[in-house]
Amino acid sequence: MKQTFSGLWPALFTPVDESGEPVMDQLEKLVELLIGQKMDGLYILGSTGQGVLFSEQQRKQVAEVVCRLAAGRVPVMVQVGALTTAESVRLAEHAEKCGASGISSVGPIYYHNTAEMALEHYSVIARATALPFFPYQLGDHSMPGNTLEFVRRLLDIPHVTGMKLTTNQLLDISMIHNYAGERLKLFSGSDELFCHASLCGTVGAIGSTYNLWGVECRQVQTAFMQGDYRLAKSFMLEFQKTIQRIMPHIWTFLRQAMQWRYGIDIGPTKAPLANTQQPWKESEVRELTQQIIDMAGALPQTKTQNINA
Repeated sequence: MKQTFSGLWPALFTPVDESGEPVMDQLEKLVELLIGQKMDGLYILGSTGQGVLFSEQQRKQVAEVVCRLAAGRVPVMVQVGALTTAESVRLAEHAEKCGASGISSVGPIYYHNTAEMALEHYSVIARATALPFFPYQLGDHSMPGNTLEFVRRLLDIPHVTGMKLTTNQLLDISMIHNYAGERLKLFSGSDELFCHASLCGTVGAIGSTYNLWGVECRQVQTAFMQGDYRLAKSFMLEFQKTIQRIMPHIWTFLRQAMQWRYGIDIGPTKAPLANTQQPWKESEVRELTQQIIDMAGALPQTKTQNINA
């Protein structure tokens, strides 16, 4: 399989039971679903995958399962950021042994993150393997100080191939792209801006909602790149409105929607993450989920993937 970094990549859920243990049969079902939908790649153990909330051994088990199922079928990027740099290095080395296509990392998880600290953290992780490395920028928290100076120094680190940019500031994305050019493959991490971000130099998008609406978002992304502005505009406006609607209780929505549409239970979050979110009315979950399907002009066979309708 040719290792490519572009297109639409779901930020994979890690299904858990009520005690917070990974549920491997549900994980396998989710991976097979997304591969069957021809997603361009899988990003695992990031924020959506609750990676930093798992033990090191649990994270390794999840990576092993996903990489085994995806081998030769779809590229996998493993988020290896951890509380300590040493653990991140061990996770990176393990990802390489599992056959991952690339690794990613959040910045140091400390109360005060400086540019020097972040760059040193990234450098040690990147040098630990020969895998392409994608630092994970989250707002200003993992790219402190002068942005272009930070990127300039980032480019000096071996194996840095691109970045995951979780920001709504499109000018920041274009600024990084205009500076780094094709040297960095940039992924948008804001689901509601995957079409917009492509105009600013991104090669693809990584997001939580692509677990649920990956088929639709990929269809719109492809149509937009081929010049269908009207479809992209109408879809993105509705998609943004829906994300704003579900955001206050997004995890409970996604859990219920995944159960309804695909029969997959991603489980609860690991407290304290989202521990105040409330359940939704099933009718509302169905209506919002189907609305996005319809907005994309989904093919008939896509709609019948709902096994619980």
